[in-house]
Amino acid sequence: MSQVRARASFADRFSAPSAWLAAIVLVGFSLWVIGVEWGRVLAPHGLWDFGAFLASGRAAAEGLNPYGIYPPLTPHVVFPGFESWNPNLNPPISALLFQLFDLAPPETSFQIWNRISATAYMLTIGLLAWRYTPNAAAIVLAVWALALAGFWDTLYLGQIYIPLVLAAVGAWLLLERRQMVLAGILIGLVIAIKPNFLVWPVLLFLAGYRKASVAAVICAALISAIPFIVYGPEIYRQWLELVISDGERAMFLTNDSISGFTARAGIQFLGTVASAAMLLALAAWAFFKRPSVLRVSSFALLGALMASPLGWIHYTLFLLPVIIGYWRQWPMWLAGVMLAVPVPIVLGYFGAATLVQLTLGSVYGWALVLCLVTLVFADEPEPLRSRT
Repeated sequence: MSQVRARASFADRFSAPSAWLAAIVLVGFSLWVIGVEWGRVLAPHGLWDFGAFLASGRAAAEGLNPYGIYPPLTPHVVFPGFESWNPNLNPPISALLFQLFDLAPPETSFQIWNRISATAYMLTIGLLAWRYTPNAAAIVLAVWALALAGFWDTLYLGQIYIPLVLAAVGAWLLLERRQMVLAGILIGLVIAIKPNFLVWPVLLFLAGYRKASVAAVICAALISAIPFIVYGPEIYRQWLELVISDGERAMFLTNDSISGFTARAGIQFLGTVASAAMLLALAAWAFFKRPSVLRVSSFALLGALMASPLGWIHYTLFLLPVIIGYWRQWPMWLAGVMLAVPVPIVLGYFGAATLVQLTLGSVYGWALVLCLVTLVFADEPEPLRSRT
């Protein structure tokens, strides 16, 4: 009874003028961000990460190491107190897929890929809006989603996240409908390219949703076997060698994981310990509490981001269904605003005092902390509307 009263009381406080005012402020801020980011993405700025992918595909096609550094395609990042090459870090299947990027001239291929990514993102937003939100809220949330820093920086860099986000949202919706095998296949597609999301099927398995978990692992394993057959085991050694040696980029300000925060604080080893402790706690919670499939998925997606050695801002796009599911909780509104702060603003704090980098420079990481606090103290995901 007290829980019902608390929920009703919250709904009363959240409704009427306060909600409209918050929505107006959010839309205004989002439109400003979209205007700023639109100009940044359209201005000539080189190939960036897309160049690294192109170089990786070319190297694989020529029998070279797809995880090597190949200027000028491999981007070189320099900031005050920071310098790094950015080769392809994706698993070996990517070296095969990235050869498709070389079917057209680099700039043309870059533009085509960005249009594919933008279309996939519109479809993702459309699916979530159709499934969960009434008309007015759908407009607000769509404008906000279009302002997310992860979306614009994905386009700016030519990254590959958005089709994977669409697959993850599809898996979320299928899990809700208890279509476990199909959901697992989509999760497996995500894991094959982004292995840090292995947290998702593990927690699903521990929570008792084993059809989805097993389907995900089998799908990911089958996809991962393709480069082994095509290139042999050497390509996996090359990939693991690069991943293990890539700790220098953890301090980069768009790394919003626990390890990113501790690296900026100069205690990077503590990030590994804290990440492992969080994953163990989530595993115990899933096994003993047996939460609902969407609640365990919410923690799995957030845990995968926070525990990753490199949890880039682009990964926060995977939290779209989580944020919308808990949108009635006011900390999610604040987290949503923080995740829309343009990347150039955050990168402007490079070289600043450590305290500034741990506060303003770590705004994305603090947004994830807010999401975690919301999940811990809230109950089940409570969408604005649920179509049946």
